[in-house]
Amino acid sequence: MTKKDSESQRVTWSEVEKLMKVLADKVSSLQREFSSITTISRGGLVPARLLADHLGINVIVVDPKKIASDSIFVDDIYDSGATFKKIINRVDHPAELVYVTLFARRGKKYPKQLIFAKKTNTNSYIVYPWDKLEYKRLKKYSL
Repeated sequence: MTKKDSESQRVTWSEVEKLMKVLADKVSSLQREFSSITTISRGGLVPARLLADHLGINVIVVDPKKIASDSIFVDDIYDSGATFKKIINRVDHPAELVYVTLFARRGKKYPKQLIFAKKTNTNSYIVYPWDKLEYKRLKKYSL
């Protein structure tokens, strides 16, 4: 992460590309076939597209009610575990889920399904290149 202050850490596109390569290598090492990538529209959409390109997967499912266990679930960060808790009940075979994130918040208990590229060094908010305007807006209106 190139720019850091007490509130946030900004991630560059260059770092995102390196992290995506790490994730693609980790997923490829599983030697499993995946039919699709599944994600949520906030946070996971851009990483899902990038991972799909790395792995040659053509189908990306966004905000599904049901998730196939042969689909890779992609998010930007594993933080509180709230997203994982929300989606795990939607998976047909939860033990087979592969849950992929760019970052995992240091000091958290991770589910066995989690694959991440890097642990965070701090508790700062991570600002990705695709959400810098959202972060600016949130910061402006926060109390």
